[in-house]
Amino acid sequence: MLDTQTIVIVKSTLPLLQQYGPGLTAHFYQRMFRHNPELKSLFNMSHQHSGDQREALFNAICAYAAHIDTPAALSGAVERIAHKHVSVGIQPQQYAIIGHHLLKTLEELFNPGSDVLDAWSNAYSTLAQLFIARESQLYQGLAGQSGGWAHQRAFAIADKRVESDLITSFTLVPQDGAPIADFLPGQYLSVYVRHPSLPRQAIRQYSLTHAPNGQHYRIAVKREPQGAVSRYLHDVAGAGDTLHLSAPCGGFTLNTTPETPLALISAGVGVTPLLSMLDTLSRRGQRASLYWLHAADSDPVRAFGEESEHLLATIPHHHAHLCATPRRTHAADPRPLPSRYDGSRHRGRRAARSAHAVLFLWTDWLYATCGTAAAGTGRRCGTTAL
Repeated sequence: MLDTQTIVIVKSTLPLLQQYGPGLTAHFYQRMFRHNPELKSLFNMSHQHSGDQREALFNAICAYAAHIDTPAALSGAVERIAHKHVSVGIQPQQYAIIGHHLLKTLEELFNPGSDVLDAWSNAYSTLAQLFIARESQLYQGLAGQSGGWAHQRAFAIADKRVESDLITSFTLVPQDGAPIADFLPGQYLSVYVRHPSLPRQAIRQYSLTHAPNGQHYRIAVKREPQGAVSRYLHDVAGAGDTLHLSAPCGGFTLNTTPETPLALISAGVGVTPLLSMLDTLSRRGQRASLYWLHAADSDPVRAFGEESEHLLATIPHHHAHLCATPRRTHAADPRPLPSRYDGSRHRGRRAARSAHAVLFLWTDWLYATCGTAAAGTGRRCGTTAL
């Protein structure tokens, strides 16, 4: 437990941190990577270049300072971050390195004095111990489950399939031939990529796109124009190649019964974890109503359309809406766009109006959203009960 003085001092620094903004964490990352370049392999350096990572860390630091006296308010974020840390193999000793550079950043930018630095040292140590304890539990749970493992395991690409103009799926089987762990629909794998075209090992997270089957995993990868890993997977990796995977992780999951009414709302590649949920609901026999809303930039970039329609057809009480711009990637292509939705299934602006009219009337449903446009809450994925 943190003492009152530490809590008061840390909370008093919040306005200063907020005034400085994400430049705080930009300084932190520059310092840490300069002194400990070996840690670069744990981070998505594309997010470093875009500023997404430093902004996310800045928001997390501010949230911790704001809620340091009410830690229960951060339990969801702590769980989400702990799963991510386990998926990339964070170890306890690395927390000391991160803490050192955080305190040095505060000292170099603000020179706040020993009382403030001591308070932040105590606050960080408490948070680090919380993460270390939870991550130890997760590592043990992953290794101890049937077919499970901790850290990395070698898988081979058994199948590679183009799902849309932007998304390709990969079916992965264990090279050792041993059983693989089940997972909760909505979880993801961390993929460890090593290739001469990359400056270092890179780790990326990709959602599982199917219900557990005990034999293989399937992930889907969106091609990012500046994404070295996605370009490698799309353009270079092929059947028989090796990828190293973490065990399935992630807290974006469903905890429902077949009698729970659900709305699954996605945008773009955000459909991938919801497809896993939909497959699971189909297999277990969803009896309550299910609402499926997907937004895509256009039909050519919409992935898993036929698969999702097949799964929806197995659920008696379902409603499906697709919001997509009626255009093709190539203007010279004169072919009409396919339109498979009819009856309770709608497309385009009609779908958007219908969805808006209906969704906000359903206050006893569970909503799972994934994709920036779908969530609209600052989080890419989440579940909400209204």
